[in-house]
Amino acid sequence: MADGDTGGALLVAGTTSDAGKSVVTAGICRWLARRGLKVAPFKAQNMSLNSFVTREGAEIGRAQAMQAAAARVEPSALMNPVLLKPGGDRTSQVVLLGRPVGELSARGYHGGRSERLLGTVTECLAELRRTHDAVICEGAGSPAEINLRRTDIVNMALARAARMPVVVVGDIDRGGVFASFFGTTALLSRADQALVSGYLVNKFRGDVSLLEPGLDMLRRLTGRPTLGVLPHRHGLGIDEEDGLRVSLRGTVREASSAPPHGAEVLRVTVLPVPLMSNFTDIDALAAEPGVVVRFGDRPEELADADLVVVPGTRGTVGALRWLRQRGLAEVLARRAAEGRPVLGICGGFQLLGERVEDDVESRAGVVEGLGLLPVRVRFARAKTLARPSGTALGEPVEGYEIHHGVADVLGGEPFLDGCRVGAVWGTHWHGSLESDAFRRAFLRRVATQAGRAFVPAPDTEFGVLREEQLDRLGDLIEEHADTAALLRLIEDGAPAGLPFVPPGAPAPEEEDSV
Repeated sequence: MADGDTGGALLVAGTTSDAGKSVVTAGICRWLARRGLKVAPFKAQNMSLNSFVTREGAEIGRAQAMQAAAARVEPSALMNPVLLKPGGDRTSQVVLLGRPVGELSARGYHGGRSERLLGTVTECLAELRRTHDAVICEGAGSPAEINLRRTDIVNMALARAARMPVVVVGDIDRGGVFASFFGTTALLSRADQALVSGYLVNKFRGDVSLLEPGLDMLRRLTGRPTLGVLPHRHGLGIDEEDGLRVSLRGTVREASSAPPHGAEVLRVTVLPVPLMSNFTDIDALAAEPGVVVRFGDRPEELADADLVVVPGTRGTVGALRWLRQRGLAEVLARRAAEGRPVLGICGGFQLLGERVEDDVESRAGVVEGLGLLPVRVRFARAKTLARPSGTALGEPVEGYEIHHGVADVLGGEPFLDGCRVGAVWGTHWHGSLESDAFRRAFLRRVATQAGRAFVPAPDTEFGVLREEQLDRLGDLIEEHADTAALLRLIEDGAPAGLPFVPPGAPAPEEEDSV
């Protein structure tokens, strides 16, 4: 499309974090895929505790895996060459091309390491462009974070290195979107501004005609068009980088909109442990009709739950301390003694065991676990990254593993390479609940243990729901964005002669008022 055998590209930046870059990127990917183009997502550097394992065993951001699904391509380490996984001591694990390479503080990373990674990042992007018709790149935070511009490898430095046009997304639901668009542009250098080609208003509620005078003024002030006003659509998020949100059927603090299939609902409480990771595991539960999923960190919120989920964490020892300080360890022990269901996943599984020996993550040495499962965990320096599959509860199941902890299972009933004792279940497998038949079998067991007359719906297909979600994102772009203008940018690059907007540029005289 763009230069000979090189595919076109576009960078989706944002005025702030959580402006909607991930959703817009996924929507553009699905729209282009439906046009018959081979498209790939890309995020040079991602900071997230929600990650995924590709088929070749590489760890990437979960959002990029979902964007790949939107593009209808297999996710690859090339799509997210740098992943930063925050830890509990103001450091992050640096995952490069899908493999962990060390721990760095923010100062250490921005003090020189990030600049050295720019070459790797641009090589990955170039490879994707060689093998795809288009690559839709997602920025991080805001491109106008001028304190970090020198070490930037994900926003304007990437755009300039790859000569990519940039579209800036702003969340109007937060307010101040016109100031954000103008200020973001004005804070950039002349060379950076030359690539900023337009704006996308996100999460608009109301009559678009009332917005048009402001859009006209923004164009006069900046010389750049608004390429779409995307309406607010409830529940349109994809797998999040952070935040307590599930991506199907609303937030975790709401009941499923579908009525229960059986006589009763099933109430699930998820413990928001510190450094919680891959809480997307609960999406499939939230998508199940009649299952109410919520986060709760008070003993009474666990007391009335039919199932308590202890999710993954990048700080198993810290999560143990947190549970004990809040009195939640006692509640979990009481649930286990009463035969009331508890599910631990990855780090949540590890802390349910007898002890944790950690000289890697927290370097705390041997720490006593909750003792609810006959498991002893030792942290290894090598990280396990795998895509296991098998059978559990008589049904086929697939998942993925991301952990340093090696579990020695000493007893109990085998369960997804973990174990079950009574009503307490533990596994290292993320994503297992997305296997429909297994999820239904597990929920039937939980309902029986909880004494609930809950029956899982026989026809809920998580993969179908996910596809419907991604199609809704494609519809959002196709119906509310200037797709012809977006296609021109992807094919031809930024228009020549875009004006420079100096900081503090005055409004046109005809718009002044006293």
